[in-house]
Amino acid sequence: MSEALHVVCPHCNAVNRIPQARLEQKPKCGKCHLDLFTGHPIALTADTFQTHIDRNDIPLLVDFWAPWCGPCLMMAPQYVEAASLLEPRVRLAKVDTEAEQRLGAQFNIRSIPTLALFKGGREVARQSGAITAADIVRWVQSRN
Repeated sequence: MSEALHVVCPHCNAVNRIPQARLEQKPKCGKCHLDLFTGHPIALTADTFQTHIDRNDIPLLVDFWAPWCGPCLMMAPQYVEAASLLEPRVRLAKVDTEAEQRLGAQFNIRSIPTLALFKGGREVARQSGAITAADIVRWVQSRN
């Protein structure tokens, strides 16, 4: 019997229990019945951030960015590519620090883009600056 993991739905934020062996089988949310993994980063707000940090048993990689930031915009397609490569073992999310200034301040974000990796409700690693999809994947895998 495989260990069950809690996975927060990117659509309705419901917490789902999924056997670890089923992660690769395109599981659906028990509440809204949409795919738990889309292969794309999800947008987090102050209202949804803590649920995803605290309740996901899989690591959560957060890109702190802003719409006026040139390097952030250059890295955005790389981050989408990384999501398609890392899910379902890692959830990728984005926080717009312009819209969610409180979150940027709470995590002491001083430069953007900044990637922060969370496990078990805690930040375990941080990387500032735009990097390629391959570098994102390598960086995350070296910390898992």
